[in-house]
Amino acid sequence: MLPPEERLVGAQLHRYIKDQLYWVLHAPRQTGKTTFLQSWMREINSGKEAIACYVSVERCRGVAEPEKTMPDICEAIKEHTAWAGLLVPELTTKEAKSMVSNILGNWAAAVAPKALIVLFDEVDVLVGEALINFLAQLRGGFAIRGIGKFPVSIALVGMRDLKDYITAAKGGVAPNPGSAFNIKEDSAVLANFQEKDIARLFAQRTEETGQKITPEALNYVYEQSKGQPWLVNSLFQRATMRILDEASAETVTTDHIKEAREQMILARETHLDALAYRLEEPAIRKVMETLITGEPDTRLAAGDSFRICLDLGLVTLEKGTPIVANPIYREVIAREMTYSTQLAIPEPEWQWEKPGGGLDMEKLLREFQKFWRRHSEIWEQKSDYPEAFPHLLLMAFLQRILNGGGNIEREYAAGRGRVDLAVEYNKERYIIEIKVIHSYETPAAVREEGLEQIRRYRDKLGGGPAYLVIFNRRPDKPVWDERLSWRTEGDVIVAGA
Repeated sequence: MLPPEERLVGAQLHRYIKDQLYWVLHAPRQTGKTTFLQSWMREINSGKEAIACYVSVERCRGVAEPEKTMPDICEAIKEHTAWAGLLVPELTTKEAKSMVSNILGNWAAAVAPKALIVLFDEVDVLVGEALINFLAQLRGGFAIRGIGKFPVSIALVGMRDLKDYITAAKGGVAPNPGSAFNIKEDSAVLANFQEKDIARLFAQRTEETGQKITPEALNYVYEQSKGQPWLVNSLFQRATMRILDEASAETVTTDHIKEAREQMILARETHLDALAYRLEEPAIRKVMETLITGEPDTRLAAGDSFRICLDLGLVTLEKGTPIVANPIYREVIAREMTYSTQLAIPEPEWQWEKPGGGLDMEKLLREFQKFWRRHSEIWEQKSDYPEAFPHLLLMAFLQRILNGGGNIEREYAAGRGRVDLAVEYNKERYIIEIKVIHSYETPAAVREEGLEQIRRYRDKLGGGPAYLVIFNRRPDKPVWDERLSWRTEGDVIVAGA
């Protein structure tokens, strides 16, 4: 356990109480928001100047009518104060449009001469008129806030910045100076772990149990998770309590973490399952498709879809380039987008292993060319991802053949113009790069660019056989017999489709 407040960015906790300020905290799910709020509540309540209470309004999810939502928020306030062992406030009105301000005012009066601080969690579940009405009641109380009158400080916490929810609630109209919550002081975020945080986290286990971890394993945890707190904890937990016996003192290695990663992905734990579920939303799907194809898209960051993906923690910006937030998410997204296709691919009846147990990548890719010719035109018509269809079909084909016996590492990002794959099987690595010929490109130019890129990618990984797969998507593409090609360019095999 690490103090979540250490990761707060853009927040000044001491000022919010001293200067009587209202503020917003937003971060992706399972990054530590609730843990922080409850920890800060206990810290405040250990003093003599103020009373703080954490209140989740999750029960109001998706209900737009204030007549239903406001009573539920008041009930949530009563329940959370009771659970925290605090004074339960009274509600003295039946008017939905003033219920929240009524109970908060009564609560502030009841705890005086102490100041009242309220930490509202899961505010992002409020929608439509219910959200606007809730905020309007807080804004009305803000003008009279003070000891005995109204909470001196309120935090509104969720996955996204509040202005995005106000925009959605108002039918896409952006907030203006008269917005229902123009009183917020800050919009703070909760950052991911840094590498030093991950080392500190495991050091606590070492101190308690004596179990150690190699520096390489720690680096791999950060590399795969990019510090996302839930992923870090899940990797450590699986490695130390499932792959190794919980009482084991054996040093945790990179192999243990790799096995934990694969188990976590296959198990589709709740966090990853929720991530995969978001891919059903057309807006999210479009962003992911753009990232997988790697094609430049000037409209990518223009709409709300990309901002939603950022706020959900699905994507991030690396040196100004939009990418999937971490390699584990990258793998989950790719597997989810190819899952139904994998199920439709029959079990291979041809020999795809070499006599020594290695992967016969040349045979595999030649079989894929046959498969592409036989099925691509019909299957593409049914695809939810037409732009990324070639990339996804090849990845599904590889995943189906390996069937848990190997590992695929994927790199894709907007603007790269390619997808890089590193296939590991029986301790051997094979490098594959996917390129697409568009109407505005020539086959020769794409091939030369691809050869340069795959050699650079192979050098980055430290070598291995290299295969460049090029899909011709031009309207004037040649007939199948000419399109399906196989040639050797120096130390790279180029397969055309």
